[in-house]
Amino acid sequence: MTKGKLAGVAMSVALAASLGACNKTEPAKPAVDTTKTAGSVKADMAQLVADFNAHDATKSVSQDAPDYIGMFHGQPNVNGPAGDLALTKQQVADPAAKVTVSDETVDVASAGDMAVYRATYAYSFTDPKTKKPMTEVGNWIVGYKQQPDGAMKLAWSVVSDTPAIAPASK
Repeated sequence: MTKGKLAGVAMSVALAASLGACNKTEPAKPAVDTTKTAGSVKADMAQLVADFNAHDATKSVSQDAPDYIGMFHGQPNVNGPAGDLALTKQQVADPAAKVTVSDETVDVASAGDMAVYRATYAYSFTDPKTKKPMTEVGNWIVGYKQQPDGAMKLAWSVVSDTPAIAPASK
């Protein structure tokens, strides 16, 4: 075989290999375990509540994403972990501050990159006007989103109190 024919055969093989590579499909991404993600979100929220009840404001906001937005009734919205930290420091400065949650649910997007946590809460605190202990109840909704490093962080939070239910009249 001449050098020219050999070079032509080599080029044909290289061309065929490169065309074959174009037809290859990308390997399927592994399925997302949404149950595992939901469990992680619920565990993160349990830790957040524990940190708040330990009056550790810094740990309480450690799960915030850099672009976190917090909406807490009766307060201006907070932007970012620094804004959340300022509000949380005010709250945990009250020795009576304590939060409990119930009726927790977590919905995870099928892609696993977002999750929504919902719960009812009871928040005990000292009324700043009357200086008497109070307990407020309401709904807490938290959005998680996946960060560039793969971690799920709090992207937003909405805390809405519900009015006290009047006793039924007889």
